[in-house]
Amino acid sequence: MTKRSAYDVIVAPVITEKATLASEANQVIFKVKPDATKTEIKNAIEALFKVKVKAVNTIVRKGKQKAFRGVKAVLSDTKRAVVTLENGHSIDVTTGL
Repeated sequence: MTKRSAYDVIVAPVITEKATLASEANQVIFKVKPDATKTEIKNAIEALFKVKVKAVNTIVRKGKQKAFRGVKAVLSDTKRAVVTLENGHSIDVTTGL
């Protein structure tokens, strides 16, 4: 198995109302690759942002069925990671990397 870089594991931060509320509990939410493991996510976050990760929880959101001009399609599944940081550490996702 080849080692992936941190940029290959983390796709993008999630910026929603729910993600903003989670930041008050020292949590940050990221979109990640579908085959990324929790240890890969933890190592990628620690390497990119120079913070200490307490826990990683993952969620797979199933794709919705959509119809456009009578053509039905299924959107792809997405995997998200809820990263809990140690006390005293924080990530500002509004600024670039």
